[in-house]
Amino acid sequence: MSITAERRTALIGEYQTAAADTGSPEVQVALLTERIVNLTDHLKTHAKDYHSRRGLLMLVGRRRSMLDYLKRKDQGRYQTLIERLGLRR
Repeated sequence: MSITAERRTALIGEYQTAAADTGSPEVQVALLTERIVNLTDHLKTHAKDYHSRRGLLMLVGRRRSMLDYLKRKDQGRYQTLIERLGLRR
């Protein structure tokens, strides 16, 4: 369910905006999206795991607020990020 260290560094390298960037909204949203995908796959096989479902809803809300922040600050970065991640909004 959690992200491996190799996958985490790969995501950071793919979405970072500068050389030592690990905290930009793009990186944070990419990491949250990876965790959301992992939890969604887990919940497909364990449908009654309500504690993990609550965690999933909290992650989705956190990602949504990050995306809203990025949309307020820079519309272009927001558009490219949701296209790269394949998000609907």
